[in-house]
Amino acid sequence: MKKTFLIVILLFTIGFTVSAQDEPKIPQLPTEAAFTSGEYRNILSEWGLSDAEIQTRIDDTFQQLFYGDDDTERVYYELGDDMAYVVDVNNNDIRTEGISYGMMIAVQMDKKAEFDRLWKWAYTYMYHKEGPWAGYFCWHTRLDGTCIDNNPASDGEIWYTTALFFASARWGDGEGIFDYKTHAQTILNTMIYQDTALATPTFDPETKLVVFVPQIGQVSTFTDPSYQAPHYYEIWSRLAIQDNEFWVEATQAAREHWRVAAHPETGLMANYAEFTGEPREWGDYGGVYYADAWRIGMMIALDYIWFLPDEWHVEQSNRYLRFFHNLGIGRYNSRFLIDGTPEGNQHRSTGHIATNAVATLASNEPIVWDFIEEFWDTPVPTGQYRYYDGLLYLMALLQTSGNFRIYMP
Repeated sequence: MKKTFLIVILLFTIGFTVSAQDEPKIPQLPTEAAFTSGEYRNILSEWGLSDAEIQTRIDDTFQQLFYGDDDTERVYYELGDDMAYVVDVNNNDIRTEGISYGMMIAVQMDKKAEFDRLWKWAYTYMYHKEGPWAGYFCWHTRLDGTCIDNNPASDGEIWYTTALFFASARWGDGEGIFDYKTHAQTILNTMIYQDTALATPTFDPETKLVVFVPQIGQVSTFTDPSYQAPHYYEIWSRLAIQDNEFWVEATQAAREHWRVAAHPETGLMANYAEFTGEPREWGDYGGVYYADAWRIGMMIALDYIWFLPDEWHVEQSNRYLRFFHNLGIGRYNSRFLIDGTPEGNQHRSTGHIATNAVATLASNEPIVWDFIEEFWDTPVPTGQYRYYDGLLYLMALLQTSGNFRIYMP
């Protein structure tokens, strides 16, 4: 009888041990904002990767996208002795989105030479120094620098400004166009005060929300939820030499907009939205969750990690990631109505996989490890779509490894 009892106890102990080992690891969210602690969450390390593995992947990805094969790998191309641009390979043009992402990657990775080349090209060929668009950047150009559309895209200005402030803090200000802080402040002033026969402010004066395009007409009457960047506005509210209270209000407005724009069950948001949150139909692209909206999970997670504004960010990130996890890791697609109904083109995208990995930074559910594993197992993009997918992929590596940081004076 005693022998049987001991066997039962032994079997129970073994079973309990195996069960405990199989239990998914619960993600540990930070208890203090990175802005105050200076500590940035490295979820890749938490998953089990070594510092050497992570750094090698970051370095190899940068090398491929900036200095890889001309035809299949790189998106960054140097021009002469002191300029460079980032090409949207699929559309064969240059966009403020890509230049500003490249600048942010460069300042985060301490690549001053690449930063200065990109900024000089943008200022030389994209910046309107006079006329009704003065102070704004034309949002895309041909490879020779000729503007295709003179109007700006709001996210380009937002990312330029933040990258310039960080460059000022990390490297110090130079002269002329390399007086980074002065140019950041100039862009801030334009975004608030520009108002001509063609241009509007970048931020709607009444709602304090970023407009889709700061141009007279319909395009300045709605927003893009992925353009909301409250974690950047928080920085501006501390560094700007004027209008600091405006940026505090814009920070809160952006966070409130996410709350009303997110579907209560799926967590999805549309590419474009009314200021009140409802999807804005605009062609076949505006009212759906697709390429613009992939970035929202990333932006919410960064806002949470940097400032810990409230627990809604965690609830939203959990809801959002559960939607895709239920569809199946390795199987979920990229375009939906915000209620989760599949819509239109349903191809898989590396950029989407990358931004979903970043969303895990603000989630406390064990499913996050599946998204991290999928991201890590996904190769660096090459070929036709390497511009958008590749830049999001490299930024996601920096963000999930704790190497996407705030730089203050």
